[in-house]
Formats: sequence, C-alpha cells, structure tokens
Amino acid sequence: MYRNRAIGYISAILGIVAVTAALEPIHHQITATTVALTLLMTVLFVATFWGSRPAFVASVLGMLCFNYFFLPPFGTLAITDPENLIALAAFLVTALTAGQLSSRAKRRAEEAESRKLEIERLYRELNEAFEQASHTEALRQSEKLKSALLDAVSHDIRTPLTSIKASVTTLLNERKGNSGADYAFVLDEETRREMLEVINEESDRLNHFAEGLIELAKIEAGEMRLRRQWDAVDQIIAAAISRAETLLREHAIEVDVEKDLPVISVDSRAVSEVVYTLLDNAAKYSPAATRIRIKARRRDAKTVVITVADEGKGIPPELRERVFEKFFRATRDGDAGSLEPYGSGMGLSIAKGIVEAHNGRIRITDAAPGACFEFTLPVGEDIELPGAARPARRNAIEQETAK
Repeated sequence: MYRNRAIGYISAILGIVAVTAALEPIHHQITATTVALTLLMTVLFVATFWGSRPAFVASVLGMLCFNYFFLPPFGTLAITDPENLIALAAFLVTALTAGQLSSRAKRRAEEAESRKLEIERLYRELNEAFEQASHTEALRQSEKLKSALLDAVSHDIRTPLTSIKASVTTLLNERKGNSGADYAFVLDEETRREMLEVINEESDRLNHFAEGLIELAKIEAGEMRLRRQWDAVDQIIAAAISRAETLLREHAIEVDVEKDLPVISVDSRAVSEVVYTLLDNAAKYSPAATRIRIKARRRDAKTVVITVADEGKGIPPELRERVFEKFFRATRDGDAGSLEPYGSGMGLSIAKGIVEAHNGRIRITDAAPGACFEFTLPVGEDIELPGAARPARRNAIEQETAK
C-alpha cells in the first residue's frame, strides 16, 4: 500500500515536470490556456491511476510551474497582472476539483467492481447450495423410489411365491403324512386340480410382473420399439378381453365400437396391453356384478378414442395425474371406507408410455359412477390420402371387418 502511494507521488511529480519541460521551450508559441489544459490533463491522469492525494500534489506543483514558467514575469513566482492571478487561481481550483472528481469516480468504479465480484461470489455460493440441495433432493427421491420398488417387489413377488410354495408343499406331502403325523392324507381330484391352477395362475402373475419391469425399463430408457401394422380396433379390444377373461368373469362387459371405424397403424400387442391394463384396473376396483363399458369412436379424421369405464367408487381428482406415475399405488375407497393400496404401480405407467409412444394421450375423465380412462391413438399417416394405394394388410382388414 505504502509502495503504491509512493509511486503515485513520484508519478505526479515526474508527470508535471515532464510536461513543463516539454512546453517551456515553446511557451512563446503557445497560449497559457493550452499549457493549463495540458497540465490539467496530467492532474486527471494522476488522479485516475493513483488517487486524490497524488492528484493534489500534482495540482499544487502544476500551479507553481504554470506561474513560474508560463505567466509573466517569467522565472519568478510574483504575479503583476491581476488577470494572471485569476487564471492561476482558476487553474488551481479546476485542477483540485477535477482531481477529486476523477479520484472519486475511480473509487466508485472500484467499489462497483468489488460489489460485482461479491455478487458473483454469492451467486456461485448460492448456485452451489442449490446444486447441493438438488443433489440431496435427488438422493431423497432415489431412496423413495427404491422403497417403492422394494415394496412392490415384496408384495407382487412374495404373495404369488407364497401361494405356489403352499400348493407345491401340499402336493409333495400328499401320502407322506402331515407335520409328522402317523396318518397319511389323500387329496381328491378337484383339490389337486385347484392347487395346480393356483400354481399356474401365480406363475403367470410372476411372469407378468417381470415383463412389466422390463417394459417399464425400456420406456424409461426410450428404447421401446413399436411394431406397427394395420389392425382393426375391435380386434385389438377383443384380444384384450379374451386375455382378461378370468379377471372379468364377475362383471358384465359392454363393448361399443363405432361403425365404419377405420383400421389403425399401431403396435397391436402393445395397444392390447393398454386395454388389458385398464380392464384389470376396472375389474379390481369395481364391485362384482357391475358393468365395465368399453367404447371406441372416431374423434376426428385422424384420431380414434378408446374408453374403459367402470362402476366403482372412482378416483379422487387430486390423484388423477399421479396414478400414471411409476410405482405410485392408486387408491380408492374400499368397502369399509378406508384407502387400500392396489397393484405394483407399474401398469398405468406402462400404459401411458405405450400410448405416448404412439403419439397419443391418456387421461381420466369424469364419470358417475366409477372411473373412466380415455386414450387416443392416431389413425395413420396416409388416412387422408383419397384414392391412394393403401397397404394390403390394411385393405384385407377393412374387407374382413366389412363382412
């Protein structure tokens, strides 16, 4: 600090001396105003780089040199002309004022720069804090997801495994005694068949759960590959109903497909999976002997809408968006008025991924009573090309549907 101040004073003195030495030999050829402005510029230069104190020294020294070398009588500090006295006083006041202003401007610029650096530092700290908070939140969400996944695995794998284990153990222990007892037991044909059906159904359930995990992983990774082909909507719905026959045996199914509905270019297996998921959801959440209604209609020339509605107690409006989140367990009012979790939370998430992969949309609409799931599918790229040659598969389907 002291070294910089000393450099400032030295620079002030050397600057005034250099200007004086340069102008003195030609002072007869230039006016006093030119000299004063040149010395004033030197003062401003000193004030800008070294502050007010060196500028004050430059002002005083500049005033003395101006008087001694450039105001008559030359070579003396005496002043005989009152105008020169006024000019000298004006120079000194101007130099001091300009030096102070220049120094103040520099100080404010330095303060502004300092504030800027401080703001940048605080911004970096704040950004780092946000990133840290985001990282913490991401870890929290990750742990929440892991808990949800473990919960799903615990329920959807352990439950069928328990049923399979119990049935297999009973069949193996047949004729070998029960829990170390002296007597043997024999299963009748009907009981044996029921246990084999349990094993078969629960194995399918495990297989479906594993396939759901794989499908969801593909959707999340953006690796879902659609095998599009032209197919009729009623055939896709029929395939889903046939697959869900066991689930729907206690419900009345109503299918309403609009006449002359165009065939659509979709992955039939994937879209049938969406309909199956919605049927499964409706069957599990609505009382026995109630209706499940499936409708398909044309929304416009390029879009088909499929709805699946049940007569259960519906889904609360605040949950209608969340039911499509992965591993979110949808809830509905149970018979006892309590909220019961249902499923692994993968089915509707997978359905949404399939529909959106077809550039469609899925949502829950108002229905009284019950819940109504609605999803849209584009008909196909060339549906609006009159007279154009259409794929043979599409023509064949349309002819078969017309029959």
